[in-house]
Amino acid sequence: MSIDPVTPDMRLKDITAIAAGLQASSVKKRRESAGDLGKSGNPLAIPQLAAALSDPHPVVRCEVVQALGRLADSSAVPTLIHALDDADPVVRAASLAALGKIRDPQSSMAVIRLLKDKEIEVRIGAALVLGRLGDRRAALPLKHLLDDPFSEVREAAEAALLRIEK
Repeated sequence: MSIDPVTPDMRLKDITAIAAGLQASSVKKRRESAGDLGKSGNPLAIPQLAAALSDPHPVVRCEVVQALGRLADSSAVPTLIHALDDADPVVRAASLAALGKIRDPQSSMAVIRLLKDKEIEVRIGAALVLGRLGDRRAALPLKHLLDDPFSEVREAAEAALLRIEK
């Protein structure tokens, strides 16, 4: 079966054909399928990508949240918020980056929660996303990060606060 190249105007049947790869036994094939769905630019891919967040391999889940970020559609926000609870910090950080691209204010409270994550990269990502969102409710939690033991986290919190307080 031949599938048209990945383009933003793909039809549902094309999306469905690519999404079938999310069930492949190969991690590489599942990751590539998730990436192709993100490149499609079609929000019809969101339900298939959301289902793939249960993949046992973190590399696939990371590609799934990156694909959702590429789609930049606010209907992906609930799925990305759910991914913020992933056991893998790389997946959590990628979810934050995707939420930062979409910039939907409904994600603010979930992102604020990650300012207390044990992983430095996740705390940095949460601070940066909150700065992009500009939600004033994040100011006080971000101020608590100014005492973080890691300078990178403190710098991200300072940058976010500057954006919020503009």
